[in-house]
Amino acid sequence: MSDGTDDTRLRHPAVGTAPLTRIIQALLQRLRAFDRRRPLPWDLTVTGFWVVVAVLDYTSGGWRTVARNAAAPEPLVLLMSLCFSVPLLWRRTRPVTLLLLMAPVSLANVWTGAVVQVAFLQMIPAYTIGLRLPLRALAWSGVLICLPVAAGAVLVPGADSRQLVSYLWGFVSVALLAVVVRTRREYTEALVERAHRLERERDQQAQLSAAAERARIAREMHDIIGHNLSVITSLADGGAYAAARNPERAAQALEAIGVTSRQALTDLRRALGVLSDTAPAADLAPQPSLADLNALLTGVREAGLPVRLTTDGIPPAVPASSGHQLTVYRVVQEALTNTLKHAGPEATAEIALHYTSTGIEVHATDSGGRARLPQEPATTGGRGISGMRERAMLFHGTLESGPRPEGGWQTRLRLPLEDPAP
Repeated sequence: MSDGTDDTRLRHPAVGTAPLTRIIQALLQRLRAFDRRRPLPWDLTVTGFWVVVAVLDYTSGGWRTVARNAAAPEPLVLLMSLCFSVPLLWRRTRPVTLLLLMAPVSLANVWTGAVVQVAFLQMIPAYTIGLRLPLRALAWSGVLICLPVAAGAVLVPGADSRQLVSYLWGFVSVALLAVVVRTRREYTEALVERAHRLERERDQQAQLSAAAERARIAREMHDIIGHNLSVITSLADGGAYAAARNPERAAQALEAIGVTSRQALTDLRRALGVLSDTAPAADLAPQPSLADLNALLTGVREAGLPVRLTTDGIPPAVPASSGHQLTVYRVVQEALTNTLKHAGPEATAEIALHYTSTGIEVHATDSGGRARLPQEPATTGGRGISGMRERAMLFHGTLESGPRPEGGWQTRLRLPLEDPAP
């Protein structure tokens, strides 16, 4: 697994290299950057250099040392020298056109026997073609370079065939160099693109993780606040009703409100504590589990809702994971919260917990009529039933919730203890 070092080296080639190498790389990067921003000065410099070389070769008479015909017309020699050097100004934009224009000049060079050495400048646009155009274009550029020389060797009496060999070796060397440089450049670009893609994927994964964490916290906050506030509301209504007739029951209701409020605050601190890196370890208490169902039902009964828990089946030898147990707890909590909020005053509730060979089934029902159905329209942003369903789906479970034919409401959860085979 990559630790990011390779990506860093791709973006910063100087990392981990020798001082002299860093200096050379820095200079090359500056030259390339300047060339990308202002290509014309570099093109003028390269073209001017070779024009000067061509003119010096003509004025010094150096071309006569290798010429087959030293008596070739000097104006023609100068013209051919300029035709091979001046067009290099357009070597990057029109390399194929340059070779097409140089081919007749190359044939004249062989035909007259002048054999000016600047004819090898044809290799420069050929190199550009090898860097930027398909290999087929590179092959045709070799034909354009070597064909005039081959024609001269065959048709011109006294022509030296060794000149054709020199052109062939020169073109092969330039072509190989262009292919190597092009391959390395494409490989480097692929590595840089891969590094950028990995960065984008890392950022996207971080965003997905953050969204999943926000959804998890939203579910926890809904379950904690919704349930405890429903219990507190029911206790407050019952206490207010009993205050005039039975002050003792009113005091018990107030005490239960205090206990429920403190429990809600503890749960909120625990849920929000994970968002702070400086949260003390003591505040990170375990999440509720199946062992806390009795305490949950006790609080609901104190709020005035009679609820009964039945359990059947054989629990698995290996206890369910904390995530499975938390899902069961939250679903039961949400079902009872909906009953407290929506059922009639004489409603009762029943929680049936059934263990199967492959999972856990929870059937929560209530018998009371409702003033309104606990269905959260999409426009209200409710997270009751949808939150329960999302919890179930996290562990490949299913959840059904709806009215009972005989009245009341029912919620059924089926939760496998093991993930299904892919």
